[in-house]
Parts: sequence; structure tokens; C-alpha cells
Amino acid sequence: MKLLAVETSTEACSVALFIDGEVAERYQLAPKTHTKLILPMLDELMASAELKPQQLDALAFSRGPGSFTGVRIATGVIQGIAFGADLPVVPVSTLAALAQDFFRRNSINIVYTAMDARISEIFWGVYQRNADGFATLIGDEAVLPPIEVTAPALAGAGIGSGWAVYQAELMARLQAQVLHVESDCLPRASAIARLGAYGFGLGQAVSVEQAMPVYLRDKVAKTEAERHAAKAG
Repeated sequence: MKLLAVETSTEACSVALFIDGEVAERYQLAPKTHTKLILPMLDELMASAELKPQQLDALAFSRGPGSFTGVRIATGVIQGIAFGADLPVVPVSTLAALAQDFFRRNSINIVYTAMDARISEIFWGVYQRNADGFATLIGDEAVLPPIEVTAPALAGAGIGSGWAVYQAELMARLQAQVLHVESDCLPRASAIARLGAYGFGLGQAVSVEQAMPVYLRDKVAKTEAERHAAKAG
């Protein structure tokens, strides 16, 4: 299987190519320059593999949550490629990508993912490693104040930028079950690619028209919907 993945939801910008279980990645920590970097990175990665989009089986992208602009960049790039090459798309949660990359590097099987969402809130999700080794959501993802998080009584690790900003508040809620904290990790396209290929095998690919971002924060999603409605009108 050949799948191309894009991740631009945070200050990191990355692309990855999954080919029959092997993953090649281009990754750069470059705040506010994603629009300049992403297409050259994609072109270089595809050229190095001597592939054209029409030779791919599918695409995957980080569908959010994350930076509003960053999520839109990944969505737009993938939609453009999917339209041009008539390819299916697998939307992948940014929080799931954080969890997947952690699982690849660690033996802990539960993670409490928290990304800083600004205005005193975090993007929150609890993930478990399944029998196939992939991140599986427990409950629902949410955006909420750190003092309001809920989680199953399972020992695991706290990961993501939210732990750097709100570790005291989160530990007050989860101290008994958090064994380890890794706050400096960022989502990567390599994890999006692996989760995308796995999701494709499970029938989770959608048409390009259905490949939409997920913001979690209602007022942002409503604003985006209103913009589309205004354009249509």
C-alpha cells in the first residue's frame, strides 16, 4: 500500500510516505511558515520515492484539533491532491497521532493527551494501545478547562503541550494514575501515515468531499460554516 500523509496542526510541519509498512518522513519545526514549506516538502518526498499522486492508494491528514490555520492548511493541501488524483482520504485525529507516536517509542499502553488550546483550555483525549498496536480512543475528545478533565482509572502517561502549561491542574485531577509526563512532543506525519494506513484497512477512508477538519471548539466550527454559507449565498 502507498499512502501520503500531511500534518500541520501545530508549530511543526511534516509530511510522510507510507509504502508497504515502511515510512519516510520530512519534519521541520517552523512556526508560521507552513504554507511556504508544505508543498516543497511534499514534492521532494514524492520525487525521492519516484512516485506521482496517481500511483498512491490513499491520502491521510491531521484533521484536528489544533491551530485553526494549521488544520486548514493540511485539509486544503490534501483536498487539492485528492481532487486532482481521484484518491480517497483518511482523516486522522491530531491527538491520536500524538498517542501513536508515543506508543511507538514506549511500552506504556494508556496516554492522556492534552494540547494547549489557548484561552485557559486544552484539547483532551484518552487513548489506549489496541491489540494491533494502534491508538484507540477511550470516550470522546473534548476542549475544556484542565480542571474539568475526566478519565478512566487506568495508569498511563500524560503527553502533549497541555501538560507543559497546565501540569499542576492536570496532576491534581490525575496524579494517582499518571506514571510519566512528556510535554514536549508534537504530532508527526509519520504517525498520521501509520494510522491512516491502518484506518484505510478498516474501511475508514472517505471521499474528498467528506474530508473535513474537526476543531472541537464550537464557535470556530460555526464561524467556518457561516463563511461557507456566505460564499454560497
